[in-house]
Amino acid sequence: MINKYRLEGKVALITGAAGGIGEAAARLFVEHGAFVVIADVKDELGDQVVASIGPERCSYKHCDVTDEKQVEETVVYTLDKYGTLDIVCSNAGILGPLAGVLDTDMKALDKAIDVNVCGGVAMIKHSGRAMVARNIHGSIICTASAGAARGGLGPVGYTASKHALLGVVRSASQELGAYGIRVNCVSPLGVATPMTCTTPGIKRFQLDPDFIEQKISSVCSLKGMVMKPKDIAEAALFLASDESACINGHNLVVDGGLCDAIDTFPVNVLKLTLPISILMPAVVWP
Repeated sequence: MINKYRLEGKVALITGAAGGIGEAAARLFVEHGAFVVIADVKDELGDQVVASIGPERCSYKHCDVTDEKQVEETVVYTLDKYGTLDIVCSNAGILGPLAGVLDTDMKALDKAIDVNVCGGVAMIKHSGRAMVARNIHGSIICTASAGAARGGLGPVGYTASKHALLGVVRSASQELGAYGIRVNCVSPLGVATPMTCTTPGIKRFQLDPDFIEQKISSVCSLKGMVMKPKDIAEAALFLASDESACINGHNLVVDGGLCDAIDTFPVNVLKLTLPISILMPAVVWP
């Protein structure tokens, strides 16, 4: 029988938790008894999430994951406030350049790599150091993407960064596993989060969440479901909890069966009736 409070007394640090999947994870983890540090660059939204959950169970810390010093300070903040660090969800990420490989803006690509890959490495590095020093058999979870399991599902920069992040997780799991620390990742196909519904500065990418959910559901082999941020948070909860105590270096793909079905039908089914440059950010990415 699964414990109703699967994270009772645990302390979790979640980046990118002022909205979307990170916020859903923060709320779910608190429901299961955890204390949570919400780390993000969106201070006002982060404070609002803390206020709605309750400051007795969570707190907010500004953290730009591209600044290693801020990452280290956020880990130290968590330890100082709650006395330990059992769970880390390295969830902060950006979509990056929307163009195909022939038109990729290299500076925009660098930014995607900096946030999605280097930010993840920095978080694993400093949280891992803290866990090793304190003999904490913790769980580190990175948010990758279904795009890390298959090519051709989205913008080249985002796909490249998530493939790289998956490699980081697999390597770090072997190193930190020696200390009893598990490192895994969750790879969503896509949900209607602020990142997928809007692209700053590009008005035509202000997309309706219902539209995104319908398009995602239409390409999944599993019918009768609509993927929500909480579904991804539930996967992260499993990897954070003792129920996954023997799982390390795993990529938990949450995609409604799409990636396993891709070999049986053309990948361009994702395009449906829309140009790929418009549909990609709408359908695939969390």
